[in-house]
Amino acid sequence: MTRLIAVLWLLQLHAFGAFALLQPQQQQSIQTTPVVICPGFGNDQIDYYEPLQQPRQVGLIAALERRGFDPDLIFTIPVQRSDWIRVAGGLLDWKFYANQALPTGNGYGWYLKRFQETVDKAYESSLAVNNNNNNEASRVLVIGHSAGGWLARAGMGGGVWDPDTETKTADRICGLVTVGAIHKPPVDVGSCVTRGALAYTDQAYPGAFLKGIGYVSVGGDAIVGDNSKEIEPESQADSLYATRGEGSAARVAFTSYDAVCGTGDVTGDGVVPLEWTALEGAKQLKLDGVLHSINEAGTTIPTDRWYGSEGVIDRWLPTALEEAGISTSSANSSSNTNANTFDLDGLQKWASGIFQQQQ
Repeated sequence: MTRLIAVLWLLQLHAFGAFALLQPQQQQSIQTTPVVICPGFGNDQIDYYEPLQQPRQVGLIAALERRGFDPDLIFTIPVQRSDWIRVAGGLLDWKFYANQALPTGNGYGWYLKRFQETVDKAYESSLAVNNNNNNEASRVLVIGHSAGGWLARAGMGGGVWDPDTETKTADRICGLVTVGAIHKPPVDVGSCVTRGALAYTDQAYPGAFLKGIGYVSVGGDAIVGDNSKEIEPESQADSLYATRGEGSAARVAFTSYDAVCGTGDVTGDGVVPLEWTALEGAKQLKLDGVLHSINEAGTTIPTDRWYGSEGVIDRWLPTALEEAGISTSSANSSSNTNANTFDLDGLQKWASGIFQQQQ
């Protein structure tokens, strides 16, 4: 009977071990988690630090610091507004004209290179400040704003981060949260301004593509596109649009939505249609009243209701932390995990010893 019990234990333990291998990687602490912010098209890294020359405490980076992230572990891809002219480099690629441009091509390859360099820098920097017992670096939480969302997906690629060392992307990145990102090309793919780069990304790495990485996509439901010319101004931005002959925020949104998805009379964050921000397979969040960026679209008027605002960030960050396996506890998550670890090896040795004694 004892021998039978030992055999059953061994079978159950082997099954338990196989099941454990399928579980997500252990949690890491928010205090030791590096963050990489991926700027959107036309944005500058300063927009997430001191948006529109406002005080630093208004920016996304300060908001992340207030929630427990280490200031020394928050990085933004080094992009200046003038860098976006490099997208025109795609004009030198025949694939651009055939609507077959690749994200690694002349138009966006420079961005992907900086993305990988910044993620590596963040990961390596966590070694210097990480106080966990095994002194390992913590995986990176990536925040992709606008075009930075789909470009981050392209940069994460098929799952191999470094072919030379056979490092997997999931060994570098714990989660990707996209805010106001376009995740699919328009219905008429030929009208996509990326000339195939976005379509390629969506086809090659569809949805929440990589295992071991938490995905969250966030979209704003703030403005319904309306092409009507006669709309009573309701805000400072509306008045400015009217003065410039653009009508209103709703009319500006109509034009933007039409360019993104082919239909203007839908809802979204004023720039990207809500439906186009939803990444298949990801945890999808809809935020009422939230705008696309640090300013009212097409103006220099600041807004306190964009995705990175102090009053908005808590509507998506807790979900991002949960999906990425990041703990907000100040206690060392790695130590807690190890303290509660089931002693599989010890039980296997015990069961094997009983089995051998019965032979």
